[in-house]
Amino acid sequence: MAQESRSEPSQQQQQQALEELQEPMYKPLMERYILDELKAVRQDQQKLREDVTKQVTHTQLDTADRALTYTTDTINNVFFIITITASILVLVGWNSLRDVKNKVEDIVNSRVSAITMEYEERLNILEEKLRVRSEEILSNQQKISVTNEVHSLWMRANLESDIANKIEIFDEILKRKPEDVEAIAYKADALLELNQTAKAIALCNQALDIDSDYGYAYWQRACAYALTHKHADALADIKMSLEYSPNLRNELLHESAFASLHDNNSFNAIVAGDKN
Repeated sequence: MAQESRSEPSQQQQQQALEELQEPMYKPLMERYILDELKAVRQDQQKLREDVTKQVTHTQLDTADRALTYTTDTINNVFFIITITASILVLVGWNSLRDVKNKVEDIVNSRVSAITMEYEERLNILEEKLRVRSEEILSNQQKISVTNEVHSLWMRANLESDIANKIEIFDEILKRKPEDVEAIAYKADALLELNQTAKAIALCNQALDIDSDYGYAYWQRACAYALTHKHADALADIKMSLEYSPNLRNELLHESAFASLHDNNSFNAIVAGDKN
């Protein structure tokens, strides 16, 4: 009985032991709950990591598969183009790249030659136009120079009182303008002043060969004929001169070479016709 009493605490001892407790008895239950929650979190993280790894792996595999497919398609297309090109080259007779090169060189050379010939023709045409234009400019310059010189000589002739010097001036004019009928006629007039009627008539004929409508040449020849008493020829030329140069009518009675015609009825008829 004594041993049983020692082994089993009394109610008072149990009460005392409960009062001496400093911490609650349910603390191990809280720790267990926290451990279980931590374990669940670690499991969720592990599952999330596995899911992410699977997604990344699938994405990488899809990318690699697409890249491989693109590369394969590209290679197939390249070989397809090469095959078609080779087939075309075989069909047109170009069996090698050397043939292609030679053909291209021939085409380029022929094209360059055609372009060169075209531009040479254009250049020749341009050179011809420039040559013609240059000749025209030079010719015009020469004409202007001759015109200025002739104008100067005419001014000298109008101021010159000596008949011989005046004839020399007319010769200078005719050197520059051999077909100047006015200079020829005025030279004939000067020769008549020196009584060289034959030379004067020859010059008048020369002027009329150049211009058959030049009235003053007929007038000068009429003067020469009148001085040599060829009245019929003189009257015929007077009529021709008045036909082409009506203003000469005012000089009929003032021309000294026609003095021998003043008693001629035909001449007076011409003068009378002028008065009417």
